Amino acid sequence: MSFSTWLYENYNIRPETKRWVDGKECYQAERYIYFITSVENNEIIHMEQSVLAYYLKESSYSNMAIPIRNQQGEWLTSHQNTKYMVIQGSDHPYSPSISSGTILAQFHQVGSAYTYEPKTISSYGQWKQLWIEKVTALEESLEKAAQENPNAYYRLIMDTLPYLIGVSENAIQYIRESEEELRFHETDQGTIAFRRYSDQLYQSVMWPLELVYDHPARDIAEFLRQQFLQDDPKHGTIQFLQDYQTVRPLSIFTWRLVYARLLFPIHLFDCLERNLTEQQIDAYDQLHHLLQLQAKYEKHVSQFFDWANIDCKHLQIPVLHWL
Repeated sequence: MSFSTWLYENYNIRPETKRWVDGKECYQAERYIYFITSVENNEIIHMEQSVLAYYLKESSYSNMAIPIRNQQGEWLTSHQNTKYMVIQGSDHPYSPSISSGTILAQFHQVGSAYTYEPKTISSYGQWKQLWIEKVTALEESLEKAAQENPNAYYRLIMDTLPYLIGVSENAIQYIRESEEELRFHETDQGTIAFRRYSDQLYQSVMWPLELVYDHPARDIAEFLRQQFLQDDPKHGTIQFLQDYQTVRPLSIFTWRLVYARLLFPIHLFDCLERNLTEQQIDAYDQLHHLLQLQAKYEKHVSQFFDWANIDCKHLQIPVLHWL
């Protein structure tokens, strides 16, 4: 049985055509598009993300895709021993004429008004522990994989691992000290955020399975991370931070969280984790390219507070001088 027939039998949806949106296969039916995604052992995560997606959809985010129930009123539908969720998106262009900083600050403003902190998808206040676990787990799995696969890719990883662990430990120590920072205000409360923010707010379809609950510093840092991997991010960084703060001023605590997250090499960990699970053909090239960008990235992180017009000495914000 095809998924077209399955959609009609279980959701009373008659697909007119199959297409791809943002790299994901979907089915067009009248003015909506429908994505079918498998759900494996993480039903609670999907349910929490679904609640956030509905909240955002009702809060005027028309590009937010939402899971829908089947004809039996259930969120998940089985097909060939696998459970699936159907996600509905609107099929129209979405191009808000608003700056990156402003649109993210407004999103965090709406997200912070959501009054129930999810349990499973919340990382609020947990970065230190999550980073320690990430470093430990990845070190073990990479060393094991390197022993089983003595090739150029894993030799590159083993050469890089001491640096990765060292940089990560610096970030973990910085976040540990930052947790004692008392200069915070109401914008430091938790908000709806993205697992890795990369301008999803401008996309025609926002994907609910990317939603998390966390400190707004998460999205700010991930936006800046992508900027800092480019050649000349100074002007864009200054503009982004100015625009964001016009809507939501940042506390000293937030500045420190953003800096800590920029120190932690999440982009390298993401690359390594992706290649461990998916075993991509160009794994070596991906990692080698990111490592070549690392010196430039670190230079930009070292200039972060200057670009933000923050006097670290006056405000007693510690910085890492090896950068």
